[in-house]
Amino acid sequence: MKKRAARIFQPTPRNLAYLAARLRAGELVAVPTETVYGLAANAMDEHACRKIFRAKGRPSSDPLIVHIRSLAQLPLLCEPNPAALRLAKKFWPGPLTLVLPKKVAVPDVVSAGRPSVAIRMPHHPVFRKLLRLANLPLAAPSANRFGYVSPTTSEHVRLGLGTRISYILEGGACSLGLESTIVDLRDPRRPRLLRPGIVTQAEIEAVLQLRVGRLKRSTRAEIQNGQLAPGLLKRHYSPNTPVSLHSRLRTTRALATPREAFLFTARPTAAADNIFWLDAQGHLSKAARRLFAMLRQLDRAGFNCIHVELVRGGGLADAINDRLRRAAAR
Repeated sequence: MKKRAARIFQPTPRNLAYLAARLRAGELVAVPTETVYGLAANAMDEHACRKIFRAKGRPSSDPLIVHIRSLAQLPLLCEPNPAALRLAKKFWPGPLTLVLPKKVAVPDVVSAGRPSVAIRMPHHPVFRKLLRLANLPLAAPSANRFGYVSPTTSEHVRLGLGTRISYILEGGACSLGLESTIVDLRDPRRPRLLRPGIVTQAEIEAVLQLRVGRLKRSTRAEIQNGQLAPGLLKRHYSPNTPVSLHSRLRTTRALATPREAFLFTARPTAAADNIFWLDAQGHLSKAARRLFAMLRQLDRAGFNCIHVELVRGGGLADAINDRLRRAAAR
């Protein structure tokens, strides 16, 4: 029997109360955040969280991020330290995830069997209302099939998971468009940036007054048995069409190969049906917001290859290039 497609719910008070009840009953709800759309379940319910892995086709070695609505929930889930609290007070609600030693109340399925947990407090007003009504911490990875380009609209979720889930909460297009920055603070004396994002390494170092290290590539054992945080695999955020990265693209090449797409950071002077850009002026925040939607658009267009120009600069450029390198990895 054909499974009913997911329904998109507008964020009315009645619908929010209904979806909060569905979450308390152990069901899945796709939710809007300021970063990307997430697939939410009660983070304290092992059975509900396992549904996330099945719906996404996600390996159990890739942990989930737990979303909370207030700082009061933090010590119920993990062992916070002064460094974590400084970052939380500066950047929460917002696109920053902290990895901290977990409490036994958090099921091992959430943390990929590790004694730590990734936690953030989202900023999106619709998601915050749902968190308040559900009165639960919610585990929510990106609401897409595992490894594919992250969703930044409810329609992206419907196209990817529409027959695997039942409920999608509408929240408009994501305002930031990239997944959260992840910082490992299990040892507050040696903080590490695990995944770059909108909150930059320089901003984190300014708050902590410490140098923040970078994660070395995950070991084979971590990939198989349990990663420290999500988004660390070499290949991720990938369209089905092959992606080729370039330090600089030239429009002359694009004009000579019309069956291949060329994606620039800013709008080039030449125009053709296979030339695209992330933002006309090359503003990085706007480029980040459009990146995943543009990769999805080009993936559906039938091109043989997507050539992408890496973004120059630091800070937010680091986050955009991180996603592009994982999208292009083989």
